Amino acid sequence: MLNRRRMLQGFAGGLGAALGSPFSAKDLLAATTVSSAGRIELSSASTSPKRVVFFMQNQGFHPSTCVPEGAKSSRSLAGLQLPEPIQALEPYKDRLHIINGLHGTHTTPSHSAFFGALGGYRGGDGVPPSAGTIDYELSKTLPSTLMPHLCIGMDSLENMKSKPTIANLSASGAGQPIFMHSNPNHLYQMLYGGISSGEIRQQFEARSSVMDQVEHLAEINGKRLPTADQQRYGQYVQGFRDVNGLRDRLATVSDHLKKFAPEVDGRYGSPEFETDWHDVLLDLGVSALKSGITNTLTIGSGRGEIFGSWKGIGVEQQGHNLGHINQPGNPIWIKIRQYNCQMLVRMMEALDSIPEGSGTMMDNTLIVYTSNNADKQHTNGANWPVMLLGNLDGAFKTGCFTQMDSKRPINSLYATLLNVAGKSCDRFNMNEKVAKKFDSSEGPLREVLA
Repeated sequence: MLNRRRMLQGFAGGLGAALGSPFSAKDLLAATTVSSAGRIELSSASTSPKRVVFFMQNQGFHPSTCVPEGAKSSRSLAGLQLPEPIQALEPYKDRLHIINGLHGTHTTPSHSAFFGALGGYRGGDGVPPSAGTIDYELSKTLPSTLMPHLCIGMDSLENMKSKPTIANLSASGAGQPIFMHSNPNHLYQMLYGGISSGEIRQQFEARSSVMDQVEHLAEINGKRLPTADQQRYGQYVQGFRDVNGLRDRLATVSDHLKKFAPEVDGRYGSPEFETDWHDVLLDLGVSALKSGITNTLTIGSGRGEIFGSWKGIGVEQQGHNLGHINQPGNPIWIKIRQYNCQMLVRMMEALDSIPEGSGTMMDNTLIVYTSNNADKQHTNGANWPVMLLGNLDGAFKTGCFTQMDSKRPINSLYATLLNVAGKSCDRFNMNEKVAKKFDSSEGPLREVLA
């Protein structure tokens, strides 16, 4: 017998995480079809597909781990050798753009900027988001999908099991966090439970039944609350509607999803190391992109906190202590960064394998790799290195290194992303008063645009 409390546990944390405006399955299938060869075909009336992936590593991203030796000013990467921690990206150097010198001092990162890393505002442990983050805002601007925004969080096995959902990085608005999925079994059931069989299907149907009942009961009970509390409680009820609505929409495109669902193996139920779950979570995120379920994916390695574990690649130390180890030339951080870059390569190769339009899915994708903690642990955010992979259909320069000499915040990069996605934005989450103090210019970063 399934324990109802345990079934709800995997969802309770994510209720209230805005999934965005529902996009009907009919609209999705009208916009895209998958040929027998696996090619994503777009109807002539469809908007050009674009997708963005954010990969956020905790504990900082030191510039020495990504800036090639000898690169003192902006230049081509041709003729330069990438540092050892990102060596896996060497074959993809012509699709790489390394940016050094952006800042996030106004986010007060210290151990982590939390929501401020993607929001470009003051963050901190226990500080609620003050506005929507760039990943969510992009998901509203890019062409609509069934699930506009998917967040995945990677941590130690213990943490991922005890807290299968947690919110630290993404938000849909002030005081409205978006939760990361950390248990691949729960995420698989949410995305592909309706097309599965056996125990997975039984779990899916049991959870669905409970969620329907809870939505109904929550709606009834909410009407009995004082008027002042009904709006806040309504957000809670809406969370159940979002989960149930997504399940119903996915069910209507089951034949389409069957082409992309990953194979469930022993790593799901019996992981030896936390990296087993990291790997299958990545597979699920990539499958959601390939199938068109979402066009915005956020990956939190360390889940935006000061913890994290990578015993599966031979790193015995874990958690907060990792942040007190200097990253330059350190074999522990070289292993972690190399593992991350191998994940980036897996994403690129997977998206490159799917033809789309006149190219591949990767041609219409941008991967943003950085940290939720600027350059290091206990930082003031004065330098916030970023790597871009891909060019989002030719919008960004590639194969180059850009050294920012002017005082531009991470907000300016986020404004650039929104402009490229089609939404005019001079400043992202930064009013004139704050911008006067922390931004030397206005508008997108022209240095990174093609």
